[in-house]
Amino acid sequence: MDIISQLQEQVNLIAHLAFNTIGTLQRDAPPNRLSPNYPEPPPHPTEDGSNFSEQPKLMSAGLVKAAKQFDALVAALPISEGGEEAQIKRIAELQAENDVIGQELQKQLEAAEKELNQVQDLFKRASDNCLNMKKPE
Repeated sequence: MDIISQLQEQVNLIAHLAFNTIGTLQRDAPPNRLSPNYPEPPPHPTEDGSNFSEQPKLMSAGLVKAAKQFDALVAALPISEGGEEAQIKRIAELQAENDVIGQELQKQLEAAEKELNQVQDLFKRASDNCLNMKKPE
């Protein structure tokens, strides 16, 4: 897998972890009193008896690990040589090369279409000749 695909996968992983972390924290967070004017909220029952204070630490550790892996992948990217001007020049060269190759391919396509038409015409003539040579019964 190339490095760009790995970066995309890592971004997807970070998004997945962030989504799950926020959702879990929202779901499992104990209720909090909004104002002294409101009554004390009822206690939040935990189904598995897990300690809520440990969840954010574990989830943030997962996010930090994924972010560090992303940073390592970014650091492994090749360094562009010559700056932005050199990249723009290289893009222009590649575009010109692409245009030349595109024109050559267009000429080859036109020649192939011409040859196809010739073959189809010859096939039509041959089939007409075969039908004309057959004796009626």
